Amino acid sequence: MSEWNAMTYEGKDTILRVVQREANQMFALAAEPGAWDAPTACENWQVKDVIGHIVDTTEGYFAAFDVARSGADAPAPHGLVVMHELAGSSAKRFDELTQQEMLARARADLDKMIGILEPLTADEWGGLMVSHAYMGPVPAFVYAGGQLMDYGVHTWDIRQGSGRAHAIPADTADLLVPFMFIIWQSTIRPDADLTPFQIGVRVSGRNAGDTVVSIGEGGMTYEPGNIDNLPAVLEFDPGSLVLTAFGRFNGGTASGDPALADRFLNLFYRI
Repeated sequence: MSEWNAMTYEGKDTILRVVQREANQMFALAAEPGAWDAPTACENWQVKDVIGHIVDTTEGYFAAFDVARSGADAPAPHGLVVMHELAGSSAKRFDELTQQEMLARARADLDKMIGILEPLTADEWGGLMVSHAYMGPVPAFVYAGGQLMDYGVHTWDIRQGSGRAHAIPADTADLLVPFMFIIWQSTIRPDADLTPFQIGVRVSGRNAGDTVVSIGEGGMTYEPGNIDNLPAVLEFDPGSLVLTAFGRFNGGTASGDPALADRFLNLFYRI
């Protein structure tokens, strides 16, 4: 179902629609009385810090697209290892602004970002390389994925901080599934044991399928394939995959060699 795979141009309208829906839900939660200083699932972040992070990240995307369009040299990427620290400090740099000012700015930033992504052609969606502050040059569609990660996962964080039972929406999780393999690929711990092995990952939902994941000295690679004869298999529903890859909880079902499954799941630092 290519309209649910935002790595393809056919998925562009779908992901932008879901980004806008998730953003509106986040803004509504953040605007509730007493919400601004409420805790979230992110350590040391209140709701106001989530909105600060959204503003900081999105406005960084504007600069990245400006550089890509101009042909200028982009700054060297920071790498994802330091993202937790740098994003955390950047999120708090708006503390002097009011709830109303920050929500208005976040809404305006969303409109501007949609205005950048929506007109992209099929060639630009997968072919325009834009340097990400942490990951370096990536195709333009990764920025749509980044927006959905921010609005989708951090809306989950806000709800989690409330203490109420809740779940991540299916549309959001389904769209994020292909991006989670990139997250894993990009967050292998620097001291990880990369002695070669393979493991299977099976995911349900609109992007359902089996993936052969290979670990070796070069890091992690992955491709669709038959996982029936692999020594260990991890099975996830879309929401569990997203929240596990982001380190929000330990999800999934392991079969086969439990030590190998455990080794794979502990290769990554959490963001």
